[in-house]
Amino acid sequence: MSRAIAGLPAAARAFLALPHTATLATLRPDGTPHVTPVRFTFDAPAGLVRVTTRAGARKARNVAAGDAAARVALCQADGFRWLTLEGRATVTDDPARLAEAVRRYTARYRAAPPAPPEPVVIEMAVDRVLSLNL
Repeated sequence: MSRAIAGLPAAARAFLALPHTATLATLRPDGTPHVTPVRFTFDAPAGLVRVTTRAGARKARNVAAGDAAARVALCQADGFRWLTLEGRATVTDDPARLAEAVRRYTARYRAAPPAPPEPVVIEMAVDRVLSLNL
């Protein structure tokens, strides 16, 4: 568990457990930002954010085009409360990792995620947390 996650207050953990949508910011190959709404899961013990998507989605292509692990940011907001998780991300189509992402998504949102062709999971190892009013 990263130091950023280890110090996460209970109120912040509870906020991340709410079934909200967040925005995921990645960088296109030309360096411009790409921000898209996503549903996600947060695994505090592992310090991981998981986003299921399809291999051809711009966000997955942006992460895959980055260096060994691309920097990304995910922000969940609700009124004047918000929390941003930042870290390095990778894209994988590993069946076990994808199944774990789907399991956690289904538990959080009480419905399975969409089942696109060529499913992948973006995994972000959180190393920085920013928040307001949590």
